[in-house]
Amino acid sequence: MAGIADLHLGEFVPPLGASVLYLLLYRRRSLGLSAHGRPVANWRRICFWIGVIALTVVQLPPLDGLCDGLLVAHMVQHIVIGDVASLLIVLGLSGPMLAPLLRMRCARLTRWLSHPLVAVTLWAADLYAWHLPVLYQLAIRDDLVHALEHACMLWFGALLWLAVLGPLPKPHWFRGWGELGYLILVRFLGAVLANALIWSQAVFYPVYRAPDAARGLSPLSDQSLAGGVMMIEQIVLTTAFLVWLFARLMRRDELRQSLLDLSSRRGVPLAGERAERAVAAGPAAAARLRERVLHDSAPSRPGGGTHP
Repeated sequence: MAGIADLHLGEFVPPLGASVLYLLLYRRRSLGLSAHGRPVANWRRICFWIGVIALTVVQLPPLDGLCDGLLVAHMVQHIVIGDVASLLIVLGLSGPMLAPLLRMRCARLTRWLSHPLVAVTLWAADLYAWHLPVLYQLAIRDDLVHALEHACMLWFGALLWLAVLGPLPKPHWFRGWGELGYLILVRFLGAVLANALIWSQAVFYPVYRAPDAARGLSPLSDQSLAGGVMMIEQIVLTTAFLVWLFARLMRRDELRQSLLDLSSRRGVPLAGERAERAVAAGPAAAARLRERVLHDSAPSRPGGGTHP
């Protein structure tokens, strides 16, 4: 009886410990920013908390135990860790939140890793490596390898989203349509693996044969269901991001044009590239440029002209 209790405790400690650490560090930084008049937006804090809670729940019994005997359950676990939790955690981050990290020497590595081309390459390599039969089945048999698998999926997933949604500088070519191409590439890479699982007539992971038979489920059906879940998740997530991306592109174009129209009415020269950079940098930068245009067009003295 004591052995069973110890086993359950050992299963709970690693995911709970890591999650508590994430939340404590986040709370400490949030309180520090609030004390300096730069509070973290409520929606960011909610996203971070939900992401960490989701990350924890799918790694605890009984869900984690089910993943060892059912491929489709294991796929759901990986989707939550690598796509959903990592996305929510990145949404919870901001420039001020990451400032202490960016001041460290490792910041150069972080900036390089979050470059879109690097991030998508690492994410794809991680995705396909852990779905190789030898590594996938080793993770089922060895708890330490399983923990490493989950850590890789979380961190490389976070890098993937950080390249799009994070506060770090983005390459000029990546703005706008580059982001769309990035998203399509990510979903294409995922769809290849999902289709392989759905349509293959060979069992990739024999470790599931006995548990599937005990449940009256064929290994191929379990494998196809896992691929189907992966495909559906990709369709839903891609559709949501496409809607968000097109809406953001339209807002940017409208804001850029409004800045150019304002400068034209006020007689203040404003290059289209400068307006584009301000809009891409965010609403605050666009507002500062608008104020600059208004300031430069204001009369310098009563009855006088304008600033040169």
